Amino acid sequence: MTEKLKEKITTKIWFEDEEADNPFAAKTCYCSGYDVYGDLLGKISWPEYIYLLFKLEKPQPWQAKLLESIAIAIANPGPRDLSVRGAMNGGVGGSTAASCLMAALAPGAGKNGGAREVYQVMRLWQQCEFDLTLWKQKLSDYEDEQTVEVWPASEHSPGFDPYGASCSTPVMHTLNYLVSIYQDGALAFLLKNRQQLEDYADCPVGMTGVIAAAFTDLNFSDEQAEMLFLLLRLPGAAVHSLEQKKLGWRKYPFFGDGLTLTNDPGATSIKNSTENAP
Repeated sequence: MTEKLKEKITTKIWFEDEEADNPFAAKTCYCSGYDVYGDLLGKISWPEYIYLLFKLEKPQPWQAKLLESIAIAIANPGPRDLSVRGAMNGGVGGSTAASCLMAALAPGAGKNGGAREVYQVMRLWQQCEFDLTLWKQKLSDYEDEQTVEVWPASEHSPGFDPYGASCSTPVMHTLNYLVSIYQDGALAFLLKNRQQLEDYADCPVGMTGVIAAAFTDLNFSDEQAEMLFLLLRLPGAAVHSLEQKKLGWRKYPFFGDGLTLTNDPGATSIKNSTENAP
């Protein structure tokens, strides 16, 4: 292939050398300068590689451990979560794997416990940092995004649980454990001032608030945090959709006793068929 015919790909993330006998296949792949299959495979962990992909530099041990712990904490939000429920709906209806994951991404992307809420909290950290006065101002009268019309307007301060009476046990366990990994940053500030921040927001801290603080300590951007939150919650959606597909709609755990047909056409059709039978 001549130099004129070669397409130029501009990326700092990835570089490839092509195979001598197949220009459509890569011989070596480099991620931020590291040979993926020569230097990295078998030598680094999954969270270390994810960090390298996003930040283009090797993480420090505490950063890799913090990212790994985030991934475990949010890998399966559980059937109560809207994103998991979406995947279960796809599974029980016989949808393809890709359709089930897309069904999870849609509600999991929004402002009610979803990835956009994490984005919003990241923006608050950028604006307020460690200033409680600013946090009070922003949380007490939260001003929603004005330029993005994809989602409905926020009905609560992002990072807090609008339905909770107190901070849930999993959220508190996650916050305490993440602070044990990194004690000098947004997570530590959140733990120290949690009750005061909850008073400002008039809601208990939610999982999105904890995860956004952790992403802030990892120096991820708001857009990187939004994308990672979507990605890291997919395992739970995947396994619940597969399970529900096998169980079938008769064992679907939601609304089974809440749907009553007041005018069942099926019963009428059966009666008519019986009467008109030869």
